[in-house]
Amino acid sequence: MTYNDSNFLIETEVPEGEVIISRTDLRGIITYANETFADISGYGVDELIGKPHSILRHPDMPRAAFEHMWKTLKEGNMWQGYVKNMRKDGGHYWVYAEVSGVYKDDVLVEYKSMRSPISNETKEKMQRKYDEMKLKNKDMIRVIRYVPFEEYVSMQ
Repeated sequence: MTYNDSNFLIETEVPEGEVIISRTDLRGIITYANETFADISGYGVDELIGKPHSILRHPDMPRAAFEHMWKTLKEGNMWQGYVKNMRKDGGHYWVYAEVSGVYKDDVLVEYKSMRSPISNETKEKMQRKYDEMKLKNKDMIRVIRYVPFEEYVSMQ
């Protein structure tokens, strides 16, 4: 996925009281997305359906977090955690996610995910934790460079 560098650090806040809901098949392909999901992610509902949920994966998220999620789900348990997702425009948003299996006649048929807003303090804590995980696992990490406005303008 490509992104617009100028939007990469722009965060979309998930409004209090809103819940992002989606369902996927057993391979992680989106089969249902509510309007809140579409609004926050920057995609239309029709753009999300049929796509892998991983289209939202932000490069700041360590692979280990998703490996743990899939392991937990395959064991038949609900996974809970904090996720930084990438919007269609390259911006991002943070959520607290609960992902669990949906069963019909005791057979796993799909996964459902409900996501809600988190505090700025939690976002900062989780960003530090995920950066540490990525360093430990020798994953690629982002580097942010702050430059004076004049220098930024001259770079354009």
